[in-house]
Amino acid sequence: MAGDPPAMKRPKLEKDDSSHSHRPSSANGSGHRPPSSASTSSASDAAPPEEDMAEEAVLALIAHRERVVEQYKLKLAQYQSLLDNAESELAVARARYRDRAPPSRNPPAPPPDRRTPPPVQRDPKPSQPAQKAPAPQTRPQLVIPGTNSRPAPRAPAPRTEPAPRPKKAAAADAPSSSSMAPQDRQKKADKKPKREIVQREPQNLIQSVRKSSPTLLKFYGSHLVPSQHKRKLRCLELCPANDQLVVTSALDGMVTLWQVQSSGPTISSLSTTNCFSPKQRWPEDVAWHPDGDTIFAVYSADGGDSQVSMTNLNASGQKKVTFLPAKPHTKGIINNINFMPWSDTCFLTGGSDHAVILWQEKDDSWNHKRVHKDLHSSAVYGVAGLQQRKTIVSVGSDKRIISYDLSAERTEYKNLIDSKCMSVLLNPCDFNLYMVQTASPGRQLRLFDIRLRQTEVHAIGWKQSNSESQSALINQSWSPDGWYLSSGSADPVIHIFDIRYHGQTPCQSVQAHHKRVFKAVWHQTFPVLTSISSDLNVAIHKY
Repeated sequence: MAGDPPAMKRPKLEKDDSSHSHRPSSANGSGHRPPSSASTSSASDAAPPEEDMAEEAVLALIAHRERVVEQYKLKLAQYQSLLDNAESELAVARARYRDRAPPSRNPPAPPPDRRTPPPVQRDPKPSQPAQKAPAPQTRPQLVIPGTNSRPAPRAPAPRTEPAPRPKKAAAADAPSSSSMAPQDRQKKADKKPKREIVQREPQNLIQSVRKSSPTLLKFYGSHLVPSQHKRKLRCLELCPANDQLVVTSALDGMVTLWQVQSSGPTISSLSTTNCFSPKQRWPEDVAWHPDGDTIFAVYSADGGDSQVSMTNLNASGQKKVTFLPAKPHTKGIINNINFMPWSDTCFLTGGSDHAVILWQEKDDSWNHKRVHKDLHSSAVYGVAGLQQRKTIVSVGSDKRIISYDLSAERTEYKNLIDSKCMSVLLNPCDFNLYMVQTASPGRQLRLFDIRLRQTEVHAIGWKQSNSESQSALINQSWSPDGWYLSSGSADPVIHIFDIRYHGQTPCQSVQAHHKRVFKAVWHQTFPVLTSISSDLNVAIHKY
């Protein structure tokens, strides 16, 4: 019908689509994947921040590890430098020790050393060392590249110089012939370090002289022991290596060794040795060898008698006492013997012939040299050596104090005082302070500063009740701290002086013996004084 609306088309049935459901899904797979790809892309967009963070952590770890490696490299360079220094010092020490022995033409194989095996392996000509002596000098050169190649990465290190290497390597290798040295030479080399002087820090005691009141010491009584000498005692000396040992000598020619013990205290005799000279002279003065195993004694130059003897405490029989063949003093008594506080073993003697003689030990023998003879116009009574340099101070009955420089062989200064001088003693702590004993009653002890030369720092002394005469047999001793002086006296007392005391008299006097006291020495390790007297007793005083 014309008026009716057009008929609507019938829609397609869904069964056709359902039957081909697989194809639209595969055909339209791209249409369905975008959502999944979008979700995947969104997930991938979230992942990169986590990867960036992981990468930063790895980079930070790498940077940290690099810093650690650099630190260890620096430490390695530092320890390598220390190792090189130690090796060079070891080579120098070996060279100094082994150069004493004469080089052998066919040296034995070097001792095992971590630097010597490479030369043996790398040597292209094994027969070369056996052909001629310079071979030991050529082999160490092969070590140079090996030793220098180790610190190569640390070029800035200051110890990588190639120039001194041949010397050091050769010094470490060549002295292998020292094993051929005689046994006595090795013993001599082993004994050498004993003479190394322990340098103590000098103290300035002079600034405190005469500045305060005295400090008194408390003494706990005395213990007297018969000296076993038949005639009057002359000398009392403390062993420098062991202050438990003291030695005494007397006019009977005997030298007695004593041992002092702090418990009690007590003193006991260890041995007695006849030290008469060939002309039957007794020792005028004695001194210990710095090693503490030998006692030296001096006699007289008259009649061609022997002038110096050595008593070896480790020997026995006829070998115990020997006499030096040299006789440099020309006349009169040899008044004083004193070892010098230097590394080379030597001692000085002063005699009535106005001379000062220097005796030096060399290869188990003693060489002598006249230091001076015309500087004193009378007998030399005392000689001493400065701790800080090779300068000696000598005093004599001509009232002169002479300082002489052994290195320059010239006189530093001369000091003329108002009384004859009978001994000189250096302070153990202040190396510039020394004491001179004079014959002036009331001013027997004079203190001087080596730097001020003629200037007297202090004068102290005592008045004698028995006699006004001053004896050179009465001597003094410094305390270990350098503050006190002990002195014998014609009276039976020991005078103690505190150099800090502004007065000129003893700060205290200790009743010690029955007759005059010759000397009282201070021990270094325990508070004890040992004294000798003309009453033929040895006394111990604890304070």
